[in-house]
Amino acid sequence: MQPRYSFRIDPTPGQRLALARAFGCARVVFSDAVALRNHVHQQGLPFVTDAELSRLVITQAKRTPQRSWLGEVSAVVLQQALSAACAAFLNFFASRSGTRKGPALGPPRFRSRKDNRQAIRFTRNARFAITQAGKLRLPKIGDVAVCWSRSLPSEPSSVTMVRDAAGRHFASFVVEAAQTPLPAIEAETGIDLGLTHFAVLSGGRKIDSPRFLRRAEKNLKRAQIALSRKEKGSKNRAKARVKTARRHAEVADARREFHHQLSTKLIRENQAIYVEDLAVKGLARTRLAKSVHDAGWASFIGMVEYKAKLYGRTFVKVGRFFPSSKLCSACGAWAGQMPLAVRKWTCPCGVTHDRDVNAEINIRAEGRRIVAAGRKPVPEMGGKRRRKTPAETGETLSPAHPGRARGHGR
Repeated sequence: MQPRYSFRIDPTPGQRLALARAFGCARVVFSDAVALRNHVHQQGLPFVTDAELSRLVITQAKRTPQRSWLGEVSAVVLQQALSAACAAFLNFFASRSGTRKGPALGPPRFRSRKDNRQAIRFTRNARFAITQAGKLRLPKIGDVAVCWSRSLPSEPSSVTMVRDAAGRHFASFVVEAAQTPLPAIEAETGIDLGLTHFAVLSGGRKIDSPRFLRRAEKNLKRAQIALSRKEKGSKNRAKARVKTARRHAEVADARREFHHQLSTKLIRENQAIYVEDLAVKGLARTRLAKSVHDAGWASFIGMVEYKAKLYGRTFVKVGRFFPSSKLCSACGAWAGQMPLAVRKWTCPCGVTHDRDVNAEINIRAEGRRIVAAGRKPVPEMGGKRRRKTPAETGETLSPAHPGRARGHGR
């Protein structure tokens, strides 16, 4: 595996200027490459190869008065920016031809100094190094102080310098990490993610949803109003923008810390973890969008997945069309349509279920079945499938707390 290890850095005022210069040069090279290929395409000229592109936007550009300042930064930074532009075009072409999975991608766009995230990458060719004093030595930037929170497992192959919208600087190292299996245990759990509770685990354990964004809305609203009242282009507006960005960064950091702590705890306490593959993008287009984004399910599932791989645990995703909430975990009967307002229901077999606890039991059972079969779950087709009605199956639904709210149950 090649995980990333990110650390906060504390550059001096001179190093901040050098980093800003490198960010700007990388943006210009990326944008020049995009502009050149777009121009060639519009004029109907032959496609510009990567080697020719490097010669035009870097080598020759340095010799012109308009781009002579490109020589003030490391050549590796410029080459990596160009590689990013070429990779963006390859992904776009693959998306158009249908050979790339996932949503359709648009053509590469120009980079701007107003982007929320600025980044440059140094590879081993740049000969960056970590000094004996624990500082990060970067070409044409100097020795930058790093706030080390842990040691790197191996020699880094590359480092990416990042500046976020709040003006904070980070160093992100790519290292080679070997799998270190934890001692085997018998416990295993399913995870039913939700909004009322962030997660429901085996044994009916419920993890409360922290709702970081909801709790910070009052302060965020106040900062946003103050920003909107500042004159555009003024220094006070720039200060207000940074202040607002810092408020948002605090929320994101708190959410990320919660995800890391919970995912690490689950990996240590369970040999196998089964989770439902939720359609987060679809849910983010509903009236629950803000709550869905606040929960950060996709980020949490990603953490659990890579940690399970790193520490030798079993991780299985159950298909998103699996009716985890509507199946009776006692007899296997299907309950039919179930609005979200129904939190408890009684099966004809006489068992009363908590909706979320029942879903966790069914997810865990389906995950075990997938592992026992030794294969991945069969992908669902894009078209809608007709399900039998309760009248056709002879099954009924007796909600303990019937509701009239509209919604789609899982």
